[in-house]
Amino acid sequence: MTENIISAEDRFNPDVSLARNDAQHCYELRVGGKVAVRSYFQDKPGHVDFSHTETAEEFKGQGLGKVLAHFALDDVVASGKRIIPHCPFISGYLRQHEGYEQYVDWPEA
Repeated sequence: MTENIISAEDRFNPDVSLARNDAQHCYELRVGGKVAVRSYFQDKPGHVDFSHTETAEEFKGQGLGKVLAHFALDDVVASGKRIIPHCPFISGYLRQHEGYEQYVDWPEA
Protein backbone atom coordinates (compact mmCIF):
# COMPACT_ATOMS: atom_id res chain seq x y z
CA MET A 1 0.00 0.00 0.00
CA THR A 2 1.27 3.46 -0.89
CA GLU A 3 0.67 6.41 1.41
CA ASN A 4 0.37 9.96 0.21
CA ILE A 5 2.61 12.15 2.28
CA ILE A 6 2.60 15.90 1.86
CA SER A 7 6.15 17.08 1.38
CA ALA A 8 7.67 20.54 1.19
CA GLU A 9 7.56 20.28 -2.60
CA ASP A 10 3.79 19.77 -2.48
CA ARG A 11 3.37 23.02 -0.55
CA PHE A 12 5.64 25.07 -2.81
CA ASN A 13 4.06 28.32 -3.92
CA PRO A 14 4.75 28.82 -7.64
CA ASP A 15 4.11 32.54 -7.29
CA VAL A 16 7.63 33.23 -6.00
CA SER A 17 9.98 35.57 -7.84
CA LEU A 18 13.58 36.62 -7.28
CA ALA A 19 15.17 39.79 -8.62
CA ARG A 20 17.95 42.29 -8.17
CA ASN A 21 16.48 45.74 -7.51
CA ASP A 22 19.23 48.21 -8.38
CA ALA A 23 17.03 51.24 -7.65
CA GLN A 24 16.75 50.18 -3.99
CA HIS A 25 20.15 48.44 -3.81
CA CYS A 26 18.76 45.08 -2.79
CA TYR A 27 17.91 41.60 -3.89
CA GLU A 28 14.25 40.73 -3.40
CA LEU A 29 12.20 37.60 -3.01
CA ARG A 30 8.49 38.17 -3.59
CA VAL A 31 5.61 35.83 -2.79
CA GLY A 32 2.36 36.61 -4.55
CA GLY A 33 3.70 40.04 -5.49
CA LYS A 34 4.52 40.94 -1.87
CA VAL A 35 8.12 41.53 -0.82
CA ALA A 36 8.96 38.71 1.60
CA VAL A 37 12.75 39.12 1.93
CA ARG A 38 15.22 41.83 0.97
CA SER A 39 19.00 41.68 1.17
CA TYR A 40 20.60 45.11 0.88
CA PHE A 41 23.98 45.72 -0.72
CA GLN A 42 26.43 48.30 -2.00
CA ASP A 43 27.68 47.57 -5.50
CA LYS A 44 31.24 48.81 -5.78
CA PRO A 45 33.97 48.22 -8.34
CA GLY A 46 35.10 44.63 -8.00
CA HIS A 47 32.81 43.61 -5.14
CA VAL A 48 29.32 43.62 -3.66
CA ASP A 49 29.07 44.44 0.04
CA PHE A 50 25.99 42.98 1.74
CA SER A 51 24.88 45.16 4.67
CA HIS A 52 21.68 43.56 6.03
CA THR A 53 18.77 41.27 5.24
CA GLU A 54 15.14 41.80 6.26
CA THR A 55 12.28 39.30 6.24
CA ALA A 56 8.68 40.50 6.47
CA GLU A 57 7.04 39.24 9.65
CA GLU A 58 4.46 37.06 7.90
CA PHE A 59 7.19 35.20 5.98
CA LYS A 60 9.63 34.49 8.83
CA GLY A 61 10.60 30.89 9.52
CA GLN A 62 9.83 29.60 6.03
CA GLY A 63 13.42 29.36 4.74
CA LEU A 64 12.89 32.10 2.17
CA GLY A 65 15.97 34.01 3.30
CA LYS A 66 18.14 31.05 2.32
CA VAL A 67 16.56 30.96 -1.13
CA LEU A 68 17.28 34.66 -1.59
CA ALA A 69 20.84 34.34 -0.26
CA HIS A 70 21.60 31.55 -2.74
CA PHE A 71 20.17 33.60 -5.62
CA ALA A 72 22.02 36.79 -4.63
CA LEU A 73 25.38 35.12 -4.04
CA ASP A 74 25.17 33.21 -7.33
CA ASP A 75 24.37 36.48 -9.09
CA VAL A 76 27.43 38.20 -7.60
CA VAL A 77 29.68 35.28 -8.56
CA ALA A 78 28.27 35.25 -12.11
CA SER A 79 29.04 38.97 -12.42
CA GLY A 80 32.71 38.28 -11.66
CA LYS A 81 32.66 40.33 -8.47
CA ARG A 82 33.65 39.38 -4.94
CA ILE A 83 31.38 39.11 -1.92
CA ILE A 84 31.87 41.10 1.28
CA PRO A 85 29.43 39.80 3.92
CA HIS A 86 28.89 42.52 6.53
CA CYS A 87 25.31 41.24 6.83
CA PRO A 88 25.09 38.68 9.67
CA PHE A 89 22.55 36.58 7.76
CA ILE A 90 24.62 36.42 4.56
CA SER A 91 27.75 35.76 6.63
CA GLY A 92 26.02 32.87 8.41
CA TYR A 93 24.77 31.45 5.12
CA LEU A 94 28.29 31.53 3.67
CA ARG A 95 29.71 29.74 6.72
CA GLN A 96 27.11 26.96 6.38
CA HIS A 97 27.20 26.46 2.60
CA GLU A 98 30.21 25.40 0.59
CA GLY A 99 31.10 26.64 -2.86
CA TYR A 100 31.60 30.35 -2.27
CA GLU A 101 34.89 30.33 -0.35
CA GLN A 102 37.02 31.53 -3.26
CA TYR A 103 34.68 34.50 -3.88
CA VAL A 104 34.46 35.92 -0.34
CA ASP A 105 36.50 38.71 1.22
CA TRP A 106 35.66 38.53 4.92
CA PRO A 107 35.41 41.95 6.59
CA GLU A 108 37.88 42.75 9.29
CA ALA A 109 36.54 42.30 12.81
